[in-house]
Amino acid sequence: MKYFLMVSVFLSALYSKVYYAKIEPYEIRTISSNVSGEVLFCDYDKLGKKLSSLPVVKIDDTLDKIELNSTIENIKLKKQSIKLDEELIKNLKTSLEKKLQNYNSIKDLSIKSKIEKDNTFFDIVNTKNQIINTQKELDNLNSALFDLEYKKAMLEKRIKDKTITAKGFVLYEIMVRTNQVVNPSTPLVKVADISKALLSIYVDADELKNINKKIIYINGKKTNYKPSRVYNIADSINLSKYRVDIVVNPPEVFSKLVKVEFKDE
Repeated sequence: MKYFLMVSVFLSALYSKVYYAKIEPYEIRTISSNVSGEVLFCDYDKLGKKLSSLPVVKIDDTLDKIELNSTIENIKLKKQSIKLDEELIKNLKTSLEKKLQNYNSIKDLSIKSKIEKDNTFFDIVNTKNQIINTQKELDNLNSALFDLEYKKAMLEKRIKDKTITAKGFVLYEIMVRTNQVVNPSTPLVKVADISKALLSIYVDADELKNINKKIIYINGKKTNYKPSRVYNIADSINLSKYRVDIVVNPPEVFSKLVKVEFKDE
C-alpha cells in the first residue's frame, strides 16, 4: 500500500505542468493630466525610487492661484453683503410690524384725517416693497455666492491636479519634458506598486479544475500561495489559454523568470 502511494505521488509530480512567468510589480499605473498647462518641473532624479509626498511633475498654476485669491476675496465681500441685507430685512420687518400696529390703532379713529391714514397705509406698502426688493437682492447674492463657491472648488481642484504626486509608488517613467504644454489626458508618468508582486500564467482549460485547491510550487519550493484571480474567459492573445494571477511577496529584483507548478495535495 505504501509502495502504491509513493508511486501515485511520483506520477502526480511527474505529470504536473510547468509554467514560467515574470515576477512583475503588482500594478503599473499611468497618471495622465486632468488639466492644461505648461510643465514647469520634472524630477528625473526620482526615477526608479520610491516616491514621497513631494511632486514629481509640476504644471504651471500661477494664474490659477491669482484667480483663486480673487475669488476668495469676492466670496468674503458677498458674505458681508448678504449679512447686511439679512440685517436690513430684519430691521424692515420690525419697522413694518410697528407701522401695522400704528395703522391698526388709528384706522378707525374719526379724529385722524383720511390723508393721515392714507399716508400711514402707503408707508406700510413702501416698507413691504423694500422688504421684497431687498429679499430679491439677497437671493441674487446667495446665487452669486454659490457660483463663487463652485468656482473656488474648481480652482482648488485644478491647482491640486497640477501637482503630480504618487506617494508610496516607485517612479517608473516620466513621459513629459520641462516646458512642454500638456492637455487633459496627456500621459505624465508611470508608477509601479511594488508592495506586492504578481505572477501571471496561462493554463489550459483542463488545468482550471480545482486549481484553487492545488499547491503552488515556485522554483521547486512549496508555497502557501493560492491563485488570486482566475479568468474563465480565454485570453485574446494566448488563444485557448486561461489567465491565472498569483499575488506573491515582492522580490528584491523584479522581472525575473520563475518556474510555477500546480500540484495536488
